[in-house]
Amino acid sequence: MKNWVRKAIFVVSSGLSALFFYAYVDAFLTKKACFNEQGRCFDSDEMVVHLEQSGVAWLSLAMLTSGIALYQLWRLTR
Repeated sequence: MKNWVRKAIFVVSSGLSALFFYAYVDAFLTKKACFNEQGRCFDSDEMVVHLEQSGVAWLSLAMLTSGIALYQLWRLTR
């Protein structure tokens, strides 16, 4: 694979990783104390119910894209 393709994949996956980590922090860590025993948090300001499972989804996407970025970086430095 060409180096410019690896660089492009690295840049895109790094950006997505940062975006997914931000979504994880915003969706789960800031509302962690609000979740009840059913894994739900009602935000009366936004009139939205947040689910505890969304944190797992955002974190897994962040870890996947971080792994792709690290792999491409490793391949670029070889």
